[in-house]
Amino acid sequence: MFEGATVNLHRLRVRALFGENYFSMLMTVLVPTYKRPDYLERCLAGIESQTRRADEVVIAVREDDSETLALLGAWKERLPLRPVMLGRPGQVFAMNASCVAANGDIISATDDDAVPQAEWLERIEKLFLSDDLIGAVGGRDILRAGGDIPTGSTQIVGRIMPYGRFIGNHHAGAGPLREVDHLKGVNMSWRTKAAGKQPFATDLHGKGAQVFQELAFCFRLDRAGWKVVYDPAILVDHYVAVRFDEDNRAQRNMIALENAAFNFYLSFLRDRKPGWKRFAALAWARLIGIRDMPGIVREAFAILRGDARGKAAAAAARSAWREARKYAANPRPLNLAG
Repeated sequence: MFEGATVNLHRLRVRALFGENYFSMLMTVLVPTYKRPDYLERCLAGIESQTRRADEVVIAVREDDSETLALLGAWKERLPLRPVMLGRPGQVFAMNASCVAANGDIISATDDDAVPQAEWLERIEKLFLSDDLIGAVGGRDILRAGGDIPTGSTQIVGRIMPYGRFIGNHHAGAGPLREVDHLKGVNMSWRTKAAGKQPFATDLHGKGAQVFQELAFCFRLDRAGWKVVYDPAILVDHYVAVRFDEDNRAQRNMIALENAAFNFYLSFLRDRKPGWKRFAALAWARLIGIRDMPGIVREAFAILRGDARGKAAAAAARSAWREARKYAANPRPLNLAG
């Protein structure tokens, strides 16, 4: 079905003859998707409009997703599509399988409910070419839902503050390029040489989206000596859609909250560099808490309101500590180069 629509074969053949530096870089765009063909078509149109054309567009798609497969068939002459067929759910599984199939020196990932702006790939490539130590690059996702969602702007993005507070704000970033602690998956690119062919940890919790997978990924790049940078000029429009799993953005349940808390704590305990900054972040999370994960102080108020979220976060923290101790006793590969 897609025999003539894989990676730009001409570029691969020339590189094979003249060496890997003949072309500056091979750029792969990666999009995991499931039963959202209308969103995906808008995403593909954004990829098609790039000022720097993608050499390969890898789409992670489930075997039972007939609507998406039909859409990809209609697009096979417009983009160098390379579908990766999946037999089971799970975003980490989809991302790793896609990375194994990809040929790019750089992999630029976005979600099917996002639309990269025209200079997205061009800006990403220039950043990686500017510094060989950059391992991952992220940018801003402009939140839209039938119109712009007011988000304000800030220069404090993707940080773990010295006293431990966890800050995202990738959707509201402003100012110059800067190094950060973590990125957001809807607008995240990485160097294959840095991350390897299966870069995402496979033991995180969650049936569909494994929340905080990017946190573990960025922490391990940092431990290996790579820079993680954020540039608010690298833009995607993000039309936030509902997920098909426990982590329903509209109404997050206890299972989803416990999964997210487990992934958060495990990422810090196992993947972040040891030291006082890790201790401060864990102390903040356990005492105060973040987002839907209340710590001890917030938990006390939650109990008075009959809110069980604190109890779920505490159980997840204990489970993550046990998993981290098991890993420390028996280290194993974590699917990241270096």
